[in-house]
Amino acid sequence: MIQRFEKFTNGITRIYKSIQKIKKHKMNALGLKGTHVMCLHYLSRHSEGLTAARLCRLCNEDKAGISRILADLEQKKLIQYEQGENGKKYRAKAVLTKSGFMEARKLTKLILHAVEAGGRGLAEKELDIFYRALSVIADNLDQACNELEK
Repeated sequence: MIQRFEKFTNGITRIYKSIQKIKKHKMNALGLKGTHVMCLHYLSRHSEGLTAARLCRLCNEDKAGISRILADLEQKKLIQYEQGENGKKYRAKAVLTKSGFMEARKLTKLILHAVEAGGRGLAEKELDIFYRALSVIADNLDQACNELEK
């Protein structure tokens, strides 16, 4: 069992570090930061826009982190806000601008390339099993963490 722990934590750490390197290298080439990746990705998948609260949940980021990312994206004119309740940005939906959509398209190509590279040598069925297992493990560990906090 302890060997599984070592293999799991080392594997996850290596994957995470590789993803961070790819984000940093590729995002620098686009003039963005790695932290922008998930926001741009989710905004490109939701043309109707997303609130900061929804982005927090989707990106697994805290409110302050998402606020900084959205401020960066707004300053770079990659997003704009729809009119929200009481004029507050946190409740307003952020939507991609035309240039934001173009950057998100470039980002999508990079994401697809990284996913393809990561799955190289595995059959589609093996990848399906891996992603299903990863999701179950993540959910189980989330539940274990929630139980610790009680």
